[in-house]
Amino acid sequence: QVQLVESGGGLVQAGDSLRLACAASGRTINNNAIAMAWFRQAPGKERDFVAAISGNGGSTGYADSVKGRFTISRHNAENMVHLRMNSLKAEDTAVYYCAAARSGTYLYRSSSLSSSYYYWGQGTQVTVSS
Repeated sequence: QVQLVESGGGLVQAGDSLRLACAASGRTINNNAIAMAWFRQAPGKERDFVAAISGNGGSTGYADSVKGRFTISRHNAENMVHLRMNSLKAEDTAVYYCAAARSGTYLYRSSSLSSSYYYWGQGTQVTVSS
């Protein structure tokens, strides 16, 4: 089992930056090579892929809408995954969810599919005012 807790959301202005954190507990994300991802859901919309990182950390993927602005990283010693968000826009406003795949899946490549992930956090709200 993996438990995920997101933090770092808040209210910012357009152009600002935020760093979201996802703390994993239970099975460590390093020892079990667990692929991780961030998704987001805006009011009235479906949950969308944002960024992902493979189990070995060697592969990352991003949604076109955030490419060049967001960076996903993993810090295995701390059981943490971060999402650095720069040049935030009003359309980035959403609840951001951290997700983890089953151990050993997507070890060498990242996945943008929500169905690839088995564990989900409760989400953290990001609001960007224009």
